Parts: sequence; structure tokens; C-alpha cells
Amino acid sequence: MPVLLPAILAMASVVVASNILVQFMLGDWLTWGAMTYPFAFLVTDITNRVHGAPAARKVVIAGFSVGLLCSLIAAGLDATTLRIACGSGAAFLAAQMLDVAVFDRLRHGSWWKAPFLSSLIGAALDTLLFFTIAFAAFLPVDANTGWANEAVPLLGVGPLAPVWMSLGVADWLVKIALALLALVPFRFAVRKILSRPT
Repeated sequence: MPVLLPAILAMASVVVASNILVQFMLGDWLTWGAMTYPFAFLVTDITNRVHGAPAARKVVIAGFSVGLLCSLIAAGLDATTLRIACGSGAAFLAAQMLDVAVFDRLRHGSWWKAPFLSSLIGAALDTLLFFTIAFAAFLPVDANTGWANEAVPLLGVGPLAPVWMSLGVADWLVKIALALLALVPFRFAVRKILSRPT
């Protein structure tokens, strides 16, 4: 487990940063947390490539647990609603575990396929689960999330849709862009780590 400590701390840092930054808007359809959260996929994928799928799963669970504990100590639950917290936790764990499984299936293909496709598929599940659990009207709506079901043009220009759908589409587009950009540090980190003498 000590060999995984840097990855666990990196994952915990991403969770804490994302939980704090999600409270601050970046334009009309994003939060600053959308800029940090996709790095969880990078941490998972580097761990998976270097140490294998079982180690990546340990990093996800341990990093999430440490990050969640630190977030609760730092911010408390009053900064969010229970529904948003449940959506966030469920989406994170499901998406990261799916990322590990997809990456493991594709690990023997071209170097970029496993990290890009696993992040793409994991990000889609994360976005779908989080925004549905946190805001969808078919689940009980609370006073803090009712605004998310107001109808507005999708991303300000499309057909009418609930606000949460615009937030979700914008979030997923950022995750795709960052999954592409993350290929550069992924390639560099994996080469650096694997070239170290053991």
C-alpha cells in the first residue's frame, strides 16, 4: 500500500478541491469543480497502467474516503444538500470503477485508447448519474434544488430544457476536452514512472 500512497493523496486532493470548487460558478453553466474533477480519471488511469486494476480500485476507494472526510471537516454538510452529496458520491464511485474496468479491457491496445475511452465512458456515467440524482424532477425535489428544473434554452441557445440539463451538457463537454488534454500528462507520467529502476 505505501507504493500507492502518492496516488491516494492525489485522488484525495482532487476530491477535496472539486468539493470546494463546485460551489463557485464559472460562467453560466459550469463550476470551477468541473475543471478539477476530471483529473480523478488521470490519477486512476496512471495507477491502472502502472500497478494494475486492483491497485487502481484501491486508490479510488481510499482516495475518495480520505477526500470525503477532509471535505466534511473543511466545509461541513450545510454547504450542500443531501441529494447533491449522494449524487456526487454515487456518481464518483460508479464512474471511477467503470473507468478501471474499461481501461483494463483496453490496456493492450494503442497507448491512448485505454485512458481516453475509459475516461470518456466514465465521464458520461458520472455526468448522467450526478445530474439525475442531484436534480431530476422525477426524484423528490427539495427547496435547494427546485431551481434546477426551471425550463431555459439548452446552453442558452437550444430548445427548452431544465437548467440541470444545460449544466450536465457543459460539464460533460469539459470532461471530454480534459480527457483529451490529459493524454499528455498520462503519457509523460507513465513513461517516467515505468523507466525508474526498481
